[in-house]
Amino acid sequence: MDDILDELQWRGLVAQTTDEPALRQRLADGPVTLYCGFDPTAPSLHFGNLVQLVVLRHFQRAGHRVICLVGGSTGLIGDPKPTSERVLKTKEQTAVNVARITDLVRPFLDFDGENPARLVDNLDWTAPMSALDFLRDVGKHFRVNQMIRKDAVAVRMASEQGISYTEFSYQILQALDYLELFRAYGCSMQTGGSDQWGNITAGVDLIHRAEGVSVHALSTPLLEDSSGVKFGKTEGNAVWLSRDMTSPYAFYQYFLNIEDASAVPLLKVFTDRPAAQIDALATSSAEKPFLREAQRALADDITALVHGRAAADSVRAASEALFGRGDVASLDEQTLLDATAELPGAHVASGTTLVDALVATGLVDSRNAARRAIGEGGASVNNVKVSDPDRVLADHDFVHGRVALLRRGRKSLAAARASR
Repeated sequence: MDDILDELQWRGLVAQTTDEPALRQRLADGPVTLYCGFDPTAPSLHFGNLVQLVVLRHFQRAGHRVICLVGGSTGLIGDPKPTSERVLKTKEQTAVNVARITDLVRPFLDFDGENPARLVDNLDWTAPMSALDFLRDVGKHFRVNQMIRKDAVAVRMASEQGISYTEFSYQILQALDYLELFRAYGCSMQTGGSDQWGNITAGVDLIHRAEGVSVHALSTPLLEDSSGVKFGKTEGNAVWLSRDMTSPYAFYQYFLNIEDASAVPLLKVFTDRPAAQIDALATSSAEKPFLREAQRALADDITALVHGRAAADSVRAASEALFGRGDVASLDEQTLLDATAELPGAHVASGTTLVDALVATGLVDSRNAARRAIGEGGASVNNVKVSDPDRVLADHDFVHGRVALLRRGRKSLAAARASR
């Protein structure tokens, strides 16, 4: 697709725009400078934030100039939640989160090519500003009657808890970002999730009032599962982009196990696959859902995007090994540990009989049942069937000296973890 806006709409990445005909014309006239902000209210971004990184990536590849903003100042305040007041992070905690998120976003955009992305921190222009300057130069452009109509603010004002002036002022700080980037870099477009629409349009309004210029905004739909629950860090089903918070294996498994109804829409959002490939996967999903081809493609593509191709290949191999179709011994140590972390199991010493290991890990409930399983060919160690009821676990059975994968039947798995 030649038109970037058509491409984004086909992929389900456009919820709202301020003026679509004007935006189309501006995009057609030549490169636009646009930005998206990420607040460091947590030590990682989650895959809901990945939507915005994907949007920036599309625009940069189409030749537009992108700015990625990490909110060192807005992260100290926090966007108002509809439910309750945020617990404010310390300056030290926020600085750590800023550094982590800065490192996290770099792989998604090109910061070194002919059209390099720019990375900025809004603390750089907010911290030197005095309270009087902020109120006189920025606050004077805002009308309280408009501010209280913003969704999150209105909900909080109607609650018993109310809303603090601190969180109420958040939209002014975010609007200031847009004005600063407009003045410094000619930025004329902001993107963000549709839950940020009120804050985004506050920036559009501020630039119009302060500079007499019309600028643009685009929001993306919020991702929801089939029950209507928003994917993200506040709903209890967070999938983080940092590997120390969600391992690459857990990340891959999440998308491998996504419901059929979500697989194809998420393929459009998170992958670069063209329409013909996605249509073919949609057909396969409809006609042969048991093959889960759409989920496999999604899990592989999005894991490679976030964690790199090598990690995607490793976790796919681990997934196959746990289903009995791969070589457990070929897995690297960290992937092995991640893949077996959630399995039932027990610490088992080298020299323990397989019979006792099957009982210890809970795969059978008695030594007789273990002998029976082995005798019937229904037990394996690291995907290799065992027929000898006197078999013992030797040092070499513990891959990387850490874990031996035990199986009873086709689907019952456990991890015998080496005693130390």
